[in-house]
Amino acid sequence: MAEKTAGDASRAGGAASARFGRADHRRWWWRIRLDERSAGQPLPARTGMARRVLVDADSVAALRGLLAESAAGTPVRQLTVRVRQWRPPAPGWSGRLGSVAGIRRHLVRLPHGGGAARVSVEVAAPVPLYVLLSAVLAVLAPVRPLPRPASADVTAIGAAPAWLPLTTNHVVAGQLAVNPEIRGYDVVLAPDAAALAAGPDLVGAAVTAGNTGARVTNRQPVVLIDPTVANPIGRGRRYGPTEPTGVLELRSGEPAPGWSVRAADAPSGSAPLAQGRLDGVPVSGDQLAAVRRFGQLICPEVPGTEPAAEAVLLAQLAATGAVLRLPQVPPAVADRLAEPLLELVGSDLPGVGADPLEWEIRSVRQRSAALRGHAAAFAAGDVTAGAFPSLAAPPSVSAVLVTRRPEYLPEVVRQLAGQTYPELEIVLCLHGIELAADVRSRLAECGRPIQIFGAPAGFSFGEVMGAATARARGSLVTKVDDDDVYGPEHIWDLVLAREFSGATLVGKAAEFVVLQTLGVTVRRAAVPPEAYGAPVAGGTMLMARGDLEAVGGWRPVPRSVDRGLMDRVLRAGGLIYRTHPLGYLYERRAAGHTWDAGLDYFLRRAGQQWDGVPRHREFGTAPQMPQGAGQRR
Repeated sequence: MAEKTAGDASRAGGAASARFGRADHRRWWWRIRLDERSAGQPLPARTGMARRVLVDADSVAALRGLLAESAAGTPVRQLTVRVRQWRPPAPGWSGRLGSVAGIRRHLVRLPHGGGAARVSVEVAAPVPLYVLLSAVLAVLAPVRPLPRPASADVTAIGAAPAWLPLTTNHVVAGQLAVNPEIRGYDVVLAPDAAALAAGPDLVGAAVTAGNTGARVTNRQPVVLIDPTVANPIGRGRRYGPTEPTGVLELRSGEPAPGWSVRAADAPSGSAPLAQGRLDGVPVSGDQLAAVRRFGQLICPEVPGTEPAAEAVLLAQLAATGAVLRLPQVPPAVADRLAEPLLELVGSDLPGVGADPLEWEIRSVRQRSAALRGHAAAFAAGDVTAGAFPSLAAPPSVSAVLVTRRPEYLPEVVRQLAGQTYPELEIVLCLHGIELAADVRSRLAECGRPIQIFGAPAGFSFGEVMGAATARARGSLVTKVDDDDVYGPEHIWDLVLAREFSGATLVGKAAEFVVLQTLGVTVRRAAVPPEAYGAPVAGGTMLMARGDLEAVGGWRPVPRSVDRGLMDRVLRAGGLIYRTHPLGYLYERRAAGHTWDAGLDYFLRRAGQQWDGVPRHREFGTAPQMPQGAGQRR
């Protein structure tokens, strides 16, 4: 068989190569080899159709990078993907092939527990490679973008930026489409302002170094990262000065700017645990996995010689949850980092004798600031906010609260009204009770959109939850219990977790438990945080309303409605993800609960204890907080 070498490109650390040839005049094939150890030159452009394409990759993270290549616009009839180091996010999980028109056949081979995976798909008529690749990626990794009622169609001149969300409506190559009925695209991304070829009704955005940042022409660059790679998944609960410390070194000059991470106690001259080039290319999954071993990262010096690339690297490392300390940040780098993140990484670390919870709080604040300020799903709106201001808002959330206990309502509604998440409404269902007119009036003036309605006492709890959810206007729905405590960042925590985990349902564990009769709060380490798997506390569950309805919604049962919904999600092949437990106090009151395992259940395996409640802003219980959360009765 004759072969023609299309060119070799060292991609993601070493070896990205592409070749194509033909067995006869009718069957063209194209092989792409991906290695994510570092990043390099793009794949060579391909002209014409590639009937058969084989993509051989080390990991799913390497596959994602292929979506950013101009070559991903090549028309393809058949795609086979091999991933040598595949791991399911949870035991037994497998995704589903994404939507593609004209599928003729497909084959999925996933090894039990992980290993080499293979997915093939063939369509009746050629489609761009990235269409088939996106469909295949949904089999190998959780892909669940945040729901939005409106979004922009995006195209890229040249390579699409690596932070572009996987399922964004976009085309990565080719001329801008012309359609007399409707414009071809809403946003055009280009390597520089001179390359923009957008019409007057399009928004042009120039892509900066390494395709990882973007800016509207004449505006400061915005650092954008991919949260499906840079995230705290697997972070666990190891915090404090006794945890391993890493040293981050940023190098400028010859042969090329680079970075490395070593253990602080490693012998001089030892090999780094992770390293790469400072060229703005996203950090690989393997590199970030090495960083997650450390409780903290110290960077003695940020040179500022490659400000865009340095800012991209720091934002990604901060998103892993390793506590990052930067004694100084040059202005050119600081200007590219979100202000909350910059303030945190420049502040002093907790003292040697500090409560480990202080270190955990620092980590959670830092990862939240990095994701809110730089994850593409939240920060990319800054690029086009001038033209499409409504698209910059995060997805709306409805907090659904069903109660029979009117005495609890003022406090829980106050906590919800005090959430920092901007797009939040409260749906309050009175289950067989009435409210006094003055109480109803005070609740209506809480400062948030609120719906208050009643349901008959004879309805089961599950039926009432269904009725309340039917009234929700948010794209996302979260269940709230009237007798728990919610810190001001709670809703943001859940939305961020859904974005980086790709899970169908996210929540928090009931880890901090207030035992009212004993006057103490205990911390139970029953299940690991930042991990896939049930259970989560029912009063923290968050789902897209469409996903909730797709699995059948709430079961019409009088109790265990939370467990019923989680079971339905798992039976439907969905994932459940537990984020960190901060910002949620699960209260056990003397009045009793529908599920009562006794105090001994919560005292077993208990760790830290506090008289009353832990006093921290994360829980809304800091001393300077107004009388309320955690200070009741």
